[in-house]
Amino acid sequence: MKKVVIDINIFMDFLFKREGHEKVAEIFKQCIKGSVKGFSCAHEITTLNYFLNKSNREKGKIKKTISGIMKRFKVIAINEEILTRALSSEIDDFEDAVIEVSSKEVDAEYILTRNTKDFKKSIIKPITPEELLVILKNDSIENNKKL
Repeated sequence: MKKVVIDINIFMDFLFKREGHEKVAEIFKQCIKGSVKGFSCAHEITTLNYFLNKSNREKGKIKKTISGIMKRFKVIAINEEILTRALSSEIDDFEDAVIEVSSKEVDAEYILTRNTKDFKKSIIKPITPEELLVILKNDSIENNKKL
């Protein structure tokens, strides 16, 4: 099972039906089925709530959306140790550095993001949804060959 930390832009693609949201939906289905373990950092959940509120969605729908995300994806708690380690990251953007350190904390293989360039210096490999789907397809082919 692949372990991926999902950057907020991926959730935004899906929820706001931005370009590429269909690929994200495929990955989320894999998370729900259990072939991918998806993680999100706690601070991304609060930021996502902020953007959903700014989009004038009903409060009840926003709570249901956030609740659904928290049920389907493991939320990584952000604490002082993670924040301190992020300050020492090679990544310039602090929020991205927090994602990197959090990813290491849960032994994630990848950071799923639209902005791979933001994670060029990351110790965890950044990949796009399209790249992850290719990896999952190749894994599936390899597993079928073993049977």
